[in-house]
Amino acid sequence: MAERKKVTIFANKSNYIWQTNIKTEALLRKLLKSKGYYDDNDVIVEEQKSANKKLDKLLQNASKSGAGKGYPDFIITCGRYPDLVIIVECKWDTKMHASETLDSYKDYAVDGALLYASFLAKEYDVIAIGFSGEKESLYEVSHYIQLNGEREYHHLFNDGELLDIDSYHHGLMQSTYKFNQDFNKLIDYTKEVNEELQVKKIKERLRALLISGILIALKNERFKAEYKNYQTTQLLVTNLFNSITAELEKSDVPDRNKKSLIKGFEFITTNQSINNSTAEGKKYLTDLISNCDSRINGFNVTHKYIDTISQFYVEFLRYANNDKGLGIVLTPPHITELFCELAQIDKDSVVLDNCAGTGGFLVSAMKKMLEDANGDIAREQHIKDWQLVGIEYDEEIYTLLISNMIVHRDGRTNIYWEDCFQTDKDALKEKFQPTVGLLNPPYKNKGKGIEELEFVLNNLSMLKKGSICIAIMPMSCVIDTKGNSYLLKRKILENNTLEGVLSMPEELFYNSNVNTVTCAVILKAGYKHPEDKKTWFGYCRDDGFEKRKNRGRIDVNHTWPEIKKKWVNAFLNRDEIEGFSVKKHVTAEMEWCAEAYMTTNYDQLTEDDYTQTVKNYYLFNLKCAQSQDSEEEEDE
Repeated sequence: MAERKKVTIFANKSNYIWQTNIKTEALLRKLLKSKGYYDDNDVIVEEQKSANKKLDKLLQNASKSGAGKGYPDFIITCGRYPDLVIIVECKWDTKMHASETLDSYKDYAVDGALLYASFLAKEYDVIAIGFSGEKESLYEVSHYIQLNGEREYHHLFNDGELLDIDSYHHGLMQSTYKFNQDFNKLIDYTKEVNEELQVKKIKERLRALLISGILIALKNERFKAEYKNYQTTQLLVTNLFNSITAELEKSDVPDRNKKSLIKGFEFITTNQSINNSTAEGKKYLTDLISNCDSRINGFNVTHKYIDTISQFYVEFLRYANNDKGLGIVLTPPHITELFCELAQIDKDSVVLDNCAGTGGFLVSAMKKMLEDANGDIAREQHIKDWQLVGIEYDEEIYTLLISNMIVHRDGRTNIYWEDCFQTDKDALKEKFQPTVGLLNPPYKNKGKGIEELEFVLNNLSMLKKGSICIAIMPMSCVIDTKGNSYLLKRKILENNTLEGVLSMPEELFYNSNVNTVTCAVILKAGYKHPEDKKTWFGYCRDDGFEKRKNRGRIDVNHTWPEIKKKWVNAFLNRDEIEGFSVKKHVTAEMEWCAEAYMTTNYDQLTEDDYTQTVKNYYLFNLKCAQSQDSEEEEDE
């Protein structure tokens, strides 16, 4: 790489706010130098004006006085991170660090930095830094971020210390704010590609397989390097399928399953829409592969170990309306991560999911375990080879599950394609000694099918004694006091301990068009529920997610991390919090939910609370009536 010189450009001093002290700038330069900014040939530090025409144009109307050009004290860019700009605004007196309202742009450091960020965020992710003080022993630093295309800014990073450029970029990319923005873009793309494939007349059930097949093929370095150069659609399709086959053949998937997996992708070679031999047809397929690489793999590179394939599966099948018909309700990623924390998964855990679906729990568990391995390569390999165990019965879902694990380059060895009730439980238990069970069992359709609690018992039977099992299921399973659910509850308590139950958000599965109200049940395997044991119940109805048109439920206000922390800590400490959690001794004959035992503080109720409750009750009854009418029409 050619050497890149540092650039310092000074604007007309008449435009430079007089309050900024030369000593403050000198101190900031010294601190930046100590963090490597002036020794990194990839970094450009500019003052008051940028030689970058794009940046300069964005600052044309960014004057702190309200008219004219803006002149930030320091503008920092880096060739490694072309989408990031760091702005630093200085004030000599720490009393002029930040105003209460953050909108006194001329008079305060943070306020001014945020003004410049609002203009630059039209094209860049911006880190806005307010810096004040003249002495190395007494200065203030505050950090805010404003993401590209966003109007809001957010406080990020620890105040009081400047970081090096790589730490800033890493912190930004791993932040909740960046994840939410990128995840929302991924959801947008699922809808976009679904509409395109609908026009192409590719059946819903094949769409997720097509996308997963493309992602597998892109793992093949030769295909990734050459796919844009194939002259005909036939050559492109042939090499696409051959690359999928090659990746599956060299994977550690059991040989007995490879033929079926490869056969599942054969439609790619015969589907007329995919094999459109026109120039337009070839261009579409090439563009689809390119977009999968940039928009899906790009997301996976930045945000590792997220179950991306399930997002496409949910979107594609929402309109076919057969995900619920199969009883398949895919768990949102923020809930799979929550369960991993509730179970306190670490690098020594062995995780079993006997209803693995597309692998959401296994992917999240792998992420948690690898983080705890802290770079220990041998430990990481052992985690991938021995500490993730999945069982999936449905052939199509199994194909997506294997695809998901291949996309993440991990954990395929111990994924079983079979009926969990036919699994040799003793052999599996002896071989792996699972310490954590996580599952979202298939939900009964119109009351028909295997009871959800039977899957829980199946999972418990394969865990080491003292292990934790967490399952998400319909609330009806745990509040029934008669019938099959009651009998299964009684059976569970005979050899396991009910540690906790979380009442989950009512519209948790809104993105899947499933109205099931759910709960999370936490059990300790192998120990009969003590007669004097008090179980913890949490009213976890509000996860901070809100419904948005065309996006489903999203973390609009970025509040989930704090909410998750509250839930996890409250359970681990068995805290009783008014209006949120309670401890209660229960039996199989009793309801297992917080609502049955929490007391209401009527002093805090308002007229609005009453009105909203009545509205919610009316809408609930209306929804139930509509659902019943729909079922009766189907029966007819």
